[in-house]
Amino acid sequence: MTSSTQDTLRNLLEDRILLLDGAMGSLIMGQGPTEADYRGELFRNHAVDLKNANDVLCLTQPQIIEKIHRQYLEAGSDIIETDTFNANVVSMEEFQLAEHTYAINKAAAEIAKRATEAFSTPDKPRFVAGSIGPTKVQLSLNPDEPGVRPTNFDDMVASYTEQVRGLIDGGVDLLLPETSFDTLNMKACLFAIATYFERHNVEVPVMVSGTIFDGGRSLTAQSIEAFYTSLSHFPMLSIGLNCALGPAQMRPYVESLSQLAGCHISCYPNAGMPDGMGGFDSSPAEVAANIRDFAEQGWVSIVGGCCGTTPEYIHRIGEAVKGLKPRKIPQSPGFSTYSGLNRLELRPETTFIMVGERTNVTGSRKFARLIREENYDEALSIARGQVEGGANIVDVNMDEGLLDSEACMQKFLYLLSDNDEPDVSVPIMVDSSKWSVIEAGLKCLQGKGIVNSISMKEGEEQFLQQARTIRKYGAAVVVMAFDEDGQAVDCENKVRICKRAYKLLTEEAGFPPEDVIFDPNILTVGTGLEEHANYAVEFIEAVRQIKKECPGAKTSGGVSNISFSFRGNDVVREAVNAAFLYHAIKAGLDMGIVNAGQLEVYDEIDKELLEYVEDVLLNRRPDATERLVDYSEKVKDQSDGKSEVKVAEWRSGTVEERLAHAVLKGITDHIDEDTEEARQKYGRPLNVIQGPLMAGMAVVGELFGAGKMFLPQVVKSARVMKKSVAWLTPFMEAEKAESGESTSRGTIVLATVKGDVHDIGKNIVGVVLRCNNFDVIDLGVMIPADKILQTAIDEKADLIGLSGLITPSLDEMVHCARELKRRGFTLPLLIGGATTSAKHTAVKIAQQYDQPVVHVMDASLSVPVVENLLDPDSKQSFVTKNLAEQERDRASFENRQQKALTPYVEAFTRRFATDWDCVDIPTPSFTGQRTIEDHPLEDLVPYIDWSPFFQTWELRGKYPAILEDEVVGEEATRLLGDAKKLLDEIVEKKLLKAKAVFGFWPANSDGDDIVVWNVEKREELCRFPALRQQWERQGQKDFRSLSDFIAPVDSGRTDYIGAFAVTTGHGCDELVAKFEAEHDDYQSIMAKALADRLAEAFAERLHKIARDEWGYGKSEGLSTDELIKEKYRGIRPAFGYPACPDHTEKSALFKLLDAEAQTGISLTESFAMFPAASVSGLYFAHPECRYFSVDRISKDQVEDYAARKRMSVEEVERWLAPNLGYDPA
Repeated sequence: MTSSTQDTLRNLLEDRILLLDGAMGSLIMGQGPTEADYRGELFRNHAVDLKNANDVLCLTQPQIIEKIHRQYLEAGSDIIETDTFNANVVSMEEFQLAEHTYAINKAAAEIAKRATEAFSTPDKPRFVAGSIGPTKVQLSLNPDEPGVRPTNFDDMVASYTEQVRGLIDGGVDLLLPETSFDTLNMKACLFAIATYFERHNVEVPVMVSGTIFDGGRSLTAQSIEAFYTSLSHFPMLSIGLNCALGPAQMRPYVESLSQLAGCHISCYPNAGMPDGMGGFDSSPAEVAANIRDFAEQGWVSIVGGCCGTTPEYIHRIGEAVKGLKPRKIPQSPGFSTYSGLNRLELRPETTFIMVGERTNVTGSRKFARLIREENYDEALSIARGQVEGGANIVDVNMDEGLLDSEACMQKFLYLLSDNDEPDVSVPIMVDSSKWSVIEAGLKCLQGKGIVNSISMKEGEEQFLQQARTIRKYGAAVVVMAFDEDGQAVDCENKVRICKRAYKLLTEEAGFPPEDVIFDPNILTVGTGLEEHANYAVEFIEAVRQIKKECPGAKTSGGVSNISFSFRGNDVVREAVNAAFLYHAIKAGLDMGIVNAGQLEVYDEIDKELLEYVEDVLLNRRPDATERLVDYSEKVKDQSDGKSEVKVAEWRSGTVEERLAHAVLKGITDHIDEDTEEARQKYGRPLNVIQGPLMAGMAVVGELFGAGKMFLPQVVKSARVMKKSVAWLTPFMEAEKAESGESTSRGTIVLATVKGDVHDIGKNIVGVVLRCNNFDVIDLGVMIPADKILQTAIDEKADLIGLSGLITPSLDEMVHCARELKRRGFTLPLLIGGATTSAKHTAVKIAQQYDQPVVHVMDASLSVPVVENLLDPDSKQSFVTKNLAEQERDRASFENRQQKALTPYVEAFTRRFATDWDCVDIPTPSFTGQRTIEDHPLEDLVPYIDWSPFFQTWELRGKYPAILEDEVVGEEATRLLGDAKKLLDEIVEKKLLKAKAVFGFWPANSDGDDIVVWNVEKREELCRFPALRQQWERQGQKDFRSLSDFIAPVDSGRTDYIGAFAVTTGHGCDELVAKFEAEHDDYQSIMAKALADRLAEAFAERLHKIARDEWGYGKSEGLSTDELIKEKYRGIRPAFGYPACPDHTEKSALFKLLDAEAQTGISLTESFAMFPAASVSGLYFAHPECRYFSVDRISKDQVEDYAARKRMSVEEVERWLAPNLGYDPA
């Protein structure tokens, strides 16, 4: 293809969406060719039948194929595909036509080219894409004979090469490997294409298309994200999806792909889903409408049809996308990504990545023995154990002199892929010192793996040759700090070699920096040799410098090497590994090869042992090794190693009275026996539910609605009901056919939206609705919109309820509302959660959906709202009232938005002022971070603020005054008693674990950025962009920003900032699961509420510790009550809250603290913290700092903030949507 044609194609894709053709096979079948037609004169005497060998028609009946091409060109296709889907050597062998592969492809290309030339015009040029199918065999999977394959990678490459040769010689404009259901097959195809291009000095654009099945996985179980990651090394014109699904089913996967791909996106689905009669269930208009929606969303650049689509479909699709712009290719964020069955993405906030080391014959005697004995089943369990132990990547090494390393590598990787339950879905690191073994491994990986390793030991020529080959296989690469002079042992040479390799890889081998991983050689310390004493220090400093000198590259190392001299002494060796890792990660180490199941926690190392270990690692004294050796002998052996209850008076009543009493009082002690007695009396289990149980719950509902019973009591009553129903369920299932009629008042689907892990409020709503005889399907947390909607369809729901606590959840709710409208739902939508409001619901969510959207303030209102929405008699008046209230809220919002904000420049000029020459700037007692691994829970109890606890249960009032309240006092007292009883159990049995990390760093403000300096030298470690108030309130003198509380760079003074992350959520899931298994919603919700309170208490307690470490807190003299009321100097704002509403800044905070590694708190894609009972934020010590609300901001500040964050304005507007003082549309 000429460069001018390539330019034409790319220019067209800048301007309009291009149209592919449709199904070839369907139209061939419509012609009704006979066996004789397939054979033609050329194959009249062929030995096997050729019917259905459609590709051979290019030789025997070219007029049929050309006619079909012309039909699609007449329908408007810009790109038509050759009739060569199966024309590869592997597939042609079935028809004994392998030797004709080249001829078929060349002829097919010539036929298509002839057709396009007849239709091309300067305004509408037409193109030929060489169709390359997936073949009939799979390289990634063989369930019939695990561990072997019907063909191999090399044979597949040869097969594809012959096909590519024919297509190129026939004159195709593009190549289109398509319908990829096995990514390893596709990688072989792309390898063949790249090799052919190199050898023949030719190149045409390549489109790639995969096939995802319902459920979002390929036939070999890869996710769409992993599929793209596996192929992203190849310079594709486009990547996309075809076949298997109709456009409606394909939608979420096209959307996911559009969020990732750094190239154009294609989509050519089937004509719907199979209709059971050999056809498909979507009309041309339906298919076209769906694809137009994709185009309107900005997801696609090239569209068309696959199975069942005819020229009519293609014409309709072309008309539907006419005038719509193609997808804009986004700028790559430059994240390092790898894949197995799933995608692993190293984002700036990602902490240390563990590479499991035990599937290595040189490092694990057990694994080596299992491989020698060919006990692969048990060997696979070691890989599974590494993943279960936390490994993000699994390293596989077969370098052992008595093994056929290539064969063992191949078989083990095949078996990993063939495993019925793919527990090892993580990326694979192929580890070998032999190039032949590395290649053998790469030929088995459908995902994007990592090669460990190559070096410049044999010179640049071999290094570049191996690097380019690795790139063709689509892997990342580990580069060792070796060159022609040998292994680098000091920092200067490690950095020098890595910089040289970086330049070669990025400038000559085609590697993006993010696919380069440097291993600067972790060498053993503690050997007694003086020249080894500084090895750890040299490595750590090299990592720090490599990260600076080689931007985008990652660093790694074999961690256990550091402690090799202490093998046999597990206590010391694990301490050495953990301490070394701690310091290396602080320096910037991104990943390391470790035993994922046996990592010691740095803060749990015995302090005396740690001193000896760090003396050795940091080379702090000349006798360090001798001292550690002596001490190690002392610790070497450490590694081995109800009273009877009186029957109450109520128990003497009838079974109906006993059940009613139990429900009303929330007593579960005798519920099983009473329920069984009632079942035998009433004959059918359904009668028990409809009779005494519902009678009891009806009383509960009346009392709750009248304000005479409170939420905690209702939840206890629901617990009784749930346990009773659980007893009856097996009996009801046994007579299901007889009692099929439903007694439910309606079905509600509840979910916490995607990206959010908070669910206490949602769970309470579910309990209240169940108490009132509604069927509730609770999907849990982090649920994507597609699953919510599909569940509503599957369960024939009457209503959907969405919950969320963090502000990004508001956007996800808007997305859900849009999806409801797009898919034609007519169900009412409920909105609830801490960050939601009636105003936001009216302004942002209700506008996206043309059915009732109702904000529910609290659980007590959920029942009347649902009853009104589902009652035909009251629905219309309720909806009319709701619409009027929402219109009023929208008008109020518009009025508020019209109030002018102070321009950002002026607001900055009028910032909160400090006399920086005189103000007290305390110096903390330490800098850097400290970790608290297991803080005593009993120490946190006095710091609990109980007022929010009562609000969780919808009891309004301040603690302790609420206990004396005339209305709710009695129930509040009872609830507090229950809470303290469970709290005592949690503390005594240590059912929850309190973990934290906090620290202090030198800091200064730079404009509205807070710059955090490296502790050891004045280099920028990170920065936190801050937002500033712009809404001028009456009497307001200044416009505040958190940056005002930190000394400016030009003040000449060094200030300090603190940071923290705490959690008391570890253990909460297990405790909740125990209660839920017992059908005890009351205790389940109580456990979550207490975990939340303990987390806030821990944040308060840690702030006191931090103030003391900062010095100024030691003289506070405040009571615990005063501490809870924050009567002290200093603040601890949290990202996502009023003073700093941007949740995305948590990523920088977590990186600064190494929070995930130190505390186990992780961030979701919406920056919610998990476990949910977690708190994080910054510490400020300015004498006059206080909490404030940024509130609304103008576009000039948003643009400035986006520039400072290096994000697009659109992305910033999305994250700060609730704070925008203007309409971004």
